[in-house]
Amino acid sequence: MHDSVADLNSASYRAAVKTQTMMMLLAGLALGIAFLVPFFCLLLQSSTLQPRPLPSTKKSANGENINVLLVVAHPDDESMFFGPTLLSLAKLGVYNIHTICMSTGNADGLGSARKSEMYTACSVLQFEMVGQIPTANVNVVDHPSLQDGFSCQWDQSLIVKLLRQAVADHNIQIILTFDSYGISGHPNHRAVHSGVRAFLFEEGNTINSKEGSADEVIQGWELASTNMLRKYSGPFELCALVLKRISIDEEKLHYLVNPSPRTSIVAMSQHRSQWVWYRRLFVLFSRYTYINTLKKMSG
Repeated sequence: MHDSVADLNSASYRAAVKTQTMMMLLAGLALGIAFLVPFFCLLLQSSTLQPRPLPSTKKSANGENINVLLVVAHPDDESMFFGPTLLSLAKLGVYNIHTICMSTGNADGLGSARKSEMYTACSVLQFEMVGQIPTANVNVVDHPSLQDGFSCQWDQSLIVKLLRQAVADHNIQIILTFDSYGISGHPNHRAVHSGVRAFLFEEGNTINSKEGSADEVIQGWELASTNMLRKYSGPFELCALVLKRISIDEEKLHYLVNPSPRTSIVAMSQHRSQWVWYRRLFVLFSRYTYINTLKKMSG
C-alpha cells in the first residue's frame, strides 16, 4: 500500500516538474519573442536598412519610371525568394515592375491552379503597395518546351526569344533573376539564369554593333545563393547587414531589406497548392523573406 502511494506521489512529482519546466520554457520563449520582435521592428526602421535604388539607374528625361522585368521559373518563386526586392523597389516608387514566369509549375498536374495562385499572390503585393505589380504585368508562360520538372531540359533559345519580346513590349531597362545556382539548385531556376545571361550577351553585342550609348544597355541583376546556414538565418542576417553595409561596393553588390516581411508571407500563402508545412517553415526562417542580395550580371 505504501509503495503504491509512493509511486503515485513520485509520478505526480515528475508530472509537476515536467509541467513546470514546460511552462518555464514557454515563458522564456515568450520573453524572447517579446524582446526580439520590437528589436527587429526597430532594426527595419534603421536608415542603414532602408531600400536604395539600384545603382546606375535613373528616371528617363521625361520623368517616367524605370521598367523592371523579374524572370522566374515557377509560380511562387516571386513570393518565396524575391519579396524583399519587389517590395523595396515598390516602396521607392520609381520602378514599374513586370514579371514573366517561364512555366505554370505543372509537375504535379496543378499548372492551371498554380497560374491562378500567382496572379492572386501578385494582387496581394499590389494591395500592400498600391499601384505596384498589377496582374496585367504578370505573364505566366505555358509552352511544351518549358515544363516544370527536374528532368526537363529547357530550350535556352526559346527563353531568349520570350525575353526579347517582353523587353520590347515593356521597354525594360533592368532584368532580375536567379544566379547560376538558383537558390535551391533546381535545374529550371538555373535554366532561367542561363537564358537571361544569353539574352544580355546578345543584347550587348547588338548595342556594340550599332555603337549605342551605355545608357541603352539593359542591366541584369541576379539573386545570390547562400550556404545552408545563412539560407535559414532569417532575420538574424539583418544585424550582420548593418555592419556589412559600411564597406559594400553597391555598384556590384546590392542589398535590399524587406520593408514588410509579413506581406511576403501573406503573398506566399496565396499559393495554396504549395502552402505545406515545410514551406511555411521555410518562409518564416529563410533569409529570402527578409533580405535579398543582388549581384550585377555581365552579358
